[in-house]
Amino acid sequence: MKRFFKPIEKEGSSKKPSLSPSEKDDGANREISGEEKREPLKFLTWNANSFLLRVKNDWPELTKFVISFDPDVIAIQEVRVPAAGSKGAPKNPGELKDDTSSSREEKQILMRALSSPPFANYRVWWSLADSKYAGTALFVKKCFQPKNVFFNLDKSALKHEPDGRVILAEFETFRLLNTYAPNNGWKEEENSFIRRRKWDKRILNFVLQSSDKPLVWCGDLNVSHEEIDVSHPEFFSAAKQNGYVPPNKEDCGQPGFTLSERKRFGTILKEGKLIDAYRFLHKEKDMECGFSWSGHPIGKYRGKRMRIDYFVVSEKLKDRIVACEMHGKGIELQGFYGSDHCPITFELSQACPSSKHGEVSV
Repeated sequence: MKRFFKPIEKEGSSKKPSLSPSEKDDGANREISGEEKREPLKFLTWNANSFLLRVKNDWPELTKFVISFDPDVIAIQEVRVPAAGSKGAPKNPGELKDDTSSSREEKQILMRALSSPPFANYRVWWSLADSKYAGTALFVKKCFQPKNVFFNLDKSALKHEPDGRVILAEFETFRLLNTYAPNNGWKEEENSFIRRRKWDKRILNFVLQSSDKPLVWCGDLNVSHEEIDVSHPEFFSAAKQNGYVPPNKEDCGQPGFTLSERKRFGTILKEGKLIDAYRFLHKEKDMECGFSWSGHPIGKYRGKRMRIDYFVVSEKLKDRIVACEMHGKGIELQGFYGSDHCPITFELSQACPSSKHGEVSV
């Protein structure tokens, strides 16, 4: 979610990270080894709010967290690294920009960090915007390579969604969709309400047309479905920008908590036969650890929090859901690793060998 109330710090002013090797995971607590797993079972999603800044400023703490959880798949949103291609030339959204001295330095910082444990154990796919905006990345352990990877909702080869908002990985028995949904904005404009309506319609169409395999859909979905998913419902319902009130009452309020967005998300879940994994396991409101995005500790958004990052899965996978947890807590952004979003983890149990498309045999 765009932090509209705080200027973004300059990336070039940050101190470079120490690139000493991270501690190795001894795997002592792992119940199923990578060799025994047929497909990924442990997932992590996180809006990094600039992956480069996290590498520069928060890398030691983040790598410890990744080592501790040991995910098979890591989905990142808001990478905010520009795509390859010189000014005025066509861009390559699947590659990092490196045609200027500053972009080469930034790419080197990223690649050196990702070549050390634990990230050296993963293959990475990028879908990037033309500038330092939006973008997604997908890390998959090298022992779990997907059959296909697409960068759009149409499953078209080579095509990337605008701003790099989609990475779709197809495994043998399920699909993994990593998305960074566009912010709804505040007005009835092409890059605001209209853009979000189009996005939600395309997501619904994708879900309905992809029912041949179970789906694990994760990322920053930029919507809080119910009142239980925000810390202060009245505050977010009454939120305005510069006093503007949309003509349609269902479009009023904080982007991500308007009634129109929440209704459309509910329709996607219902018609797509999908389950919100976190809410499936956690029925009650948790004011300490129940939100994935937090407002800045200084100002009117202090203590105002929303759950806008998700793992949404097909009903066919319901009986295999083991855990879904948010790893940030409190209003001081503990466990957010420098972002305004905290990481979310999700775990599935092993599918029965005789089951089809990851379902549990009865």
